[in-house]
Amino acid sequence: MIDIQNLVKRFGNTLSLDAVSLSIKDGDCIALMGPNGAGKTTLIRLILGYYHPDKGAVRVNGFDPITERTNVLNHISFVPQLPPPIKLNLEELIQYVCKSTHTDRALIWKYAQEMELDIEANLTKSFFKLSGGMKQKMLIALSLARRSDIMIYDEPTANLDPKARDNFYRLLTQERHARIALFVTHRIDEMESIVNRELYMDFGKVISDEKR
Repeated sequence: MIDIQNLVKRFGNTLSLDAVSLSIKDGDCIALMGPNGAGKTTLIRLILGYYHPDKGAVRVNGFDPITERTNVLNHISFVPQLPPPIKLNLEELIQYVCKSTHTDRALIWKYAQEMELDIEANLTKSFFKLSGGMKQKMLIALSLARRSDIMIYDEPTANLDPKARDNFYRLLTQERHARIALFVTHRIDEMESIVNRELYMDFGKVISDEKR
């Protein structure tokens, strides 16, 4: 469960989140929508403990993302819109993920193949030097293989071609194992068969919250 109470976040004179309160429970599969600057990514980063709130509180399965961040991240798989500048090659990255999160290597391989990413041919290549689409496929494969309780995706299909997007949504439909899934998206038409709740944000507030 993710519990958010009266969350406020400012960047200088800009109010990014304005007293947001929200409860996300087991079974929720959410499309988080809104224009650029609405506060969506800021909310995600507060849940992950990347930012400190100015006011209010976040709890993920009862843990504080700031003071108990390791416990929080143990429960979450996250794929950002822009892949991080990881300098490891794919073999090193896979080994790191397997050891640090106890992820099954065979599952990473399985989901990469489902995303039509040829890991074998790219094992010695730096993640940083892969194409945007290949990076995103790799991150998606890692996120699915972890089998986390909570999955958070920030525009996960932004760098994917239509076939890769179809593969991603098919995998989510077939093999969803998370108890909570949260998608920042502008493609609600593609998400309609997956989500059961739609949140719309603007001006740092939750404007609407509709269950389906």
